[in-house]
Amino acid sequence: MKVIKLLFLILFINVFAQNSAENPVPDYNFPKIKSSITMPVAIPLAEISNIINASVKDLIYQDDSYTDNNNDQFKVKVWKTRPIRLVGGTNQNILIEVPLKIWAEKGIGTLGVYTYQNTTFETVMSFSTTINFQSNWTLKTNTEPNGFRWVVKPVLDFGRIKIPITGLVEKSLIEQQQKFSKTIDQQLATQLNFQQYAVMAWNAFSNPFNISEEYKTWLKITPIKVNITPLKFYSNQIGTELGIDVFSETFTGTQPASSPLIKTAANFSSVPALNDTFLLQTTANIPFTEATEIARNMFLNREYDIRGSSVKIKDIKVYGVDDKVMIEAETEGYIKGKAFISGIPVYDETRKKIVLSNTKFNLRTANILQKTATLLFRGRIVKIIEEEYGIPTQELEKSSEKSIEEAFNKEYYKGLKMTGAVFNLKPGQIFMNPYGITAVIDTNATLKLTVKEI
Repeated sequence: MKVIKLLFLILFINVFAQNSAENPVPDYNFPKIKSSITMPVAIPLAEISNIINASVKDLIYQDDSYTDNNNDQFKVKVWKTRPIRLVGGTNQNILIEVPLKIWAEKGIGTLGVYTYQNTTFETVMSFSTTINFQSNWTLKTNTEPNGFRWVVKPVLDFGRIKIPITGLVEKSLIEQQQKFSKTIDQQLATQLNFQQYAVMAWNAFSNPFNISEEYKTWLKITPIKVNITPLKFYSNQIGTELGIDVFSETFTGTQPASSPLIKTAANFSSVPALNDTFLLQTTANIPFTEATEIARNMFLNREYDIRGSSVKIKDIKVYGVDDKVMIEAETEGYIKGKAFISGIPVYDETRKKIVLSNTKFNLRTANILQKTATLLFRGRIVKIIEEEYGIPTQELEKSSEKSIEEAFNKEYYKGLKMTGAVFNLKPGQIFMNPYGITAVIDTNATLKLTVKEI
C-alpha cells in the first residue's frame, strides 16, 4: 500500500483546505462553538515592589532647622538604605518593610548657647496593605502604618550625658509614615490599573488569525465574558484565576470581517472558583478532494478475486450525501459497474483515524445475472472499506499539540507573558459540510498568564 500523505495546516488548530487553480478554496463559515478558557494569573510582588521603590526617593525626609517645632534644636535626615520589600501576609494582605538610615543632630544648652552632637542609626518602618480587585479592572489598596522595628535605639552621647532621642525621631517618622501610606496607595492605584491589559487582551482577538496564506484558512476567537476568582496572597505573589467565555469559528476562503475594537473592557464577574484547565473547541475541515486522494492511494487499480475472477477498481471518488460520506468506486473485470459505499464518519481513537460506520452498499451494473458474485463482492469491499479506509489524524493531533503549545508560550504584549501546555487533544464530533468533512477538535490544556513590568 502506498504511503498516505495528508497535509495539515497548523497554527492554533489545523484546518484542511485546498488552494489550486483546479480546485480553489471555497468560502465557508463553520458553526460558532462556545467554549471557555481558564487562566491562572500571577502578579509578582517584586513588580509591585518596583512600583513602590520607584515612587519613594532615597532621601525620604529632611529637617534642616534647629528652631522649628518650638525651637527643638533638632535636625534629622531619613534615607532609604535598601529596596523596599514586600511579602504576602496571612490576612489577605501585603506586608511592606522600608529599611531606613537616620541621621540626627541635637543641641543641648541654655540662654542660646548650645552644644551639638549627631548620631546615625537604622530602623525598619512597617506597613500593611490590603488589596481588592475592583470589577472595573483596577486594584483598590488601603495602606496602614504598622510601627517601627529599631535595630539600635538612637542615643546622643555627650560624654557624661546620654540623651535618648527615640521620641523625637519617632514623632517625625510617624508623620512621614502617614504620608507614605497615602503615597503608596496613590502609586498603586495609578500603576495597577489592569484596564489597559484587559483591552489589549480583548482586542488581540479582534482580527482573525491568518493560519495559512497558501491555504486561505482563518481562525477567529471572540471573547464574550470574563469571570475572576478572589485574590489569593502568597509569600512572593498575588494570584487569581480568569475564566474567559469565547466563541471560536473557522473560516476558509475569504478573510472574515474583524471584530470592532474596544476602548474600555466591560466589568468582569466575580465567582468563587474556576476549573484549573480549559476545553477549547474549534473545527478542522477535510475537503472531499483530500478524502478522494486518500481513497485513490488506497484502492485505485486494486484487484479483488471473486470466484476465481478479478474485479479491478478503475476509478474512485469521495463526496457527501446528507450526513454520510459516499465512496463511489467504478469497477471493471468480472463485475463492471459502479459500487456505492456510504457511511457515517466517526473518530476512531484507537486507530487515530476518521472512519466510516453503519456502512451501506449499492451496486449499479448492467449484468443482473451476477447476483451471487455481487454478494461476495459486497461483503469483501465493505469489510475492506471499514477496516482500511480512514483519514489519519495522528499527525494532526501531534502537530496541533506542538503548535498550540508554541502559541501558548509567548509574550504577545509587553508585560503579559503566557505559558501553557496541552495534555489532551483529539477530534470529537464529526459532521458534513458542502465541501468536505468537518471535525470538531477538543483540546484540554493549562494556560498561565503572568503580569510583568506593570
